[in-house]
Amino acid sequence: MERIQQPHAALEARNLQLGYAAAVILPEVELSIHAGQITALVGTNGSGKSTLLKAFARLLKPDRGGIYLDGRAIATLSSAEVARRMAVLPQSPDVPTSLTVHELVEQGRYPHAGPLGMLRKQDHAAIDRALALTGMTGYRNRLLDSLSGGERQRAWIALALAQSTSILLLDEPTTYLDIRHQMEVLELVKRLNQEEGMTVMIVLHDLNQAAQVADRMIVLQHGRVVEDGPPETVLTVAMLEQVFGIHAHVLESPDGGRPYFIPGSVARRTSLA
Repeated sequence: MERIQQPHAALEARNLQLGYAAAVILPEVELSIHAGQITALVGTNGSGKSTLLKAFARLLKPDRGGIYLDGRAIATLSSAEVARRMAVLPQSPDVPTSLTVHELVEQGRYPHAGPLGMLRKQDHAAIDRALALTGMTGYRNRLLDSLSGGERQRAWIALALAQSTSILLLDEPTTYLDIRHQMEVLELVKRLNQEEGMTVMIVLHDLNQAAQVADRMIVLQHGRVVEDGPPETVLTVAMLEQVFGIHAHVLESPDGGRPYFIPGSVARRTSLA
């Protein structure tokens, strides 16, 4: 009998509990993020999406359990070692307006820098490559505060790419962008996965966008995983009613076979009182 090879786990949450002060947000999470895939975290406001991503990014210390990066407890790794293996783009990062695009992107090379933090030939090559991949080469000398929202987001993604990591974590990278710039960012994420082999974990509000870009969707509700699988099995009429409280029609995209939904009405829940 042929043995089915299990996907390699780039990141794992084991017996994880997360919260702020006395408030528990995610009481218990067991989750593996598969290498080479795009995994989208979705759910209602307050469901724990960004909290979970912060734990994977080592920006939030667990109350219990741990995060594992390529099988090693991330809490035991140095910050430089984590930065060489995983890049993180937080939600609405602060923009240092006095920096140019090039100056921002070169920050991604400091985990790899030589003695005294000096950048070497390979570091400058990585910066040039990150700018090219994101279409930002022509913007390298522009100040960040002179860019549009979409251009600025691509600059931040270039910073993450300059780290030359195999894992990229993105927290709502399309927030506050118009639809064109949202599509540009998501197409870039998909290209990085398909052409560069990057493992991507992304928090998204837009379920249709998540279904189009992700190999796997994880739905959180009240701090628990309630759905986990490919978009075709996750984005369903029943899930939309149960988790998001709406009646909707789920259709198949004509250009790729992926599901998308058209909202119909708010699902009226019967009170037991």
